[in-house]
Amino acid sequence: MSKAARLQALAEEVRELEDSPLHAYRERNGYQLVFGEGDPDADIMFVGEAPGKEEAKTGRPFVGRAGRVLDDLLASVGLDREDVYITNVVKDRPPGNRDPRVGEIAAYAPYLSRQMAIIQPDVIATLGRFAMDFVLDRFGLPEYGQRISKVHGKPLDAEAAYGPVTVVPLYHPAAGFYNPDLKDVIAKDFRVLERFV
Repeated sequence: MSKAARLQALAEEVRELEDSPLHAYRERNGYQLVFGEGDPDADIMFVGEAPGKEEAKTGRPFVGRAGRVLDDLLASVGLDREDVYITNVVKDRPPGNRDPRVGEIAAYAPYLSRQMAIIQPDVIATLGRFAMDFVLDRFGLPEYGQRISKVHGKPLDAEAAYGPVTVVPLYHPAAGFYNPDLKDVIAKDFRVLERFV
């Protein structure tokens, strides 16, 4: 079975995940599952936190305002969305755009781990602190528990079941909306990915 077919089958599993604390909220609001999109053979995988309203309406990750910033950042290092794979830790929108809760992260975590195992990226770039915490913990990295302000933009060597992987913690693209001082930092950090393109 191809990687694309395996990802599609996994997406169907998550779509029917009635045990998720967010499944009923998705159904009630007519939202879509936001599983992920991009190249199943991508060398670089981006992991965000959870979908927002635009993402939940379209079923696509990072299509709102933060998504436009991400597209610009990708272009700055010579990449298109089609060249990478983009997903989130949590696959359904939390109410009111609040942060994902521990139980919500736990419900979707096995599926993100399986996405990683199927795609087998060389680089996992985390977008925001929830994604960073999940991935650092998943790979048992000593930086787990540190603040994003301490580890952003630093490539970290990790070992996946399929081989070596580089984890690059990045600020969430939306961080620049709330703290304009971070805009240049976000752009500079992103350029770390040029060596992997």
